[in-house]
Amino acid sequence: MKNVYLLLAIAGAVVPYLFFAGFFAESGLNPVGFVAAGFVNGAAGGFTADVLISSAVFWVYLFSRRTGPSPWLFVVLNLAIGLSCALPAYLYVVTRNAEGAPAAA
Repeated sequence: MKNVYLLLAIAGAVVPYLFFAGFFAESGLNPVGFVAAGFVNGAAGGFTADVLISSAVFWVYLFSRRTGPSPWLFVVLNLAIGLSCALPAYLYVVTRNAEGAPAAA
């Protein structure tokens, strides 16, 4: 699964930026317009709300753990790229770390 998570993290970084690049090519660097476009209609607003709520749940989970990787890299990935990259990247790191851990008795 580790390699699947890594491939999904890469896809989760590339695919959204293909869409973002088109938006920025048309509109320039317009953060207000970018956010507004996320709520341009009910369908877009629903997807945007879903991702925002899912990101909040991911952050709560990251900061509630007592062990595991530092949450900050995954928060930065979530803010800079999106949940589609941050979540599989987190799962990749956790799985990689678990594979290197000694087996429980």
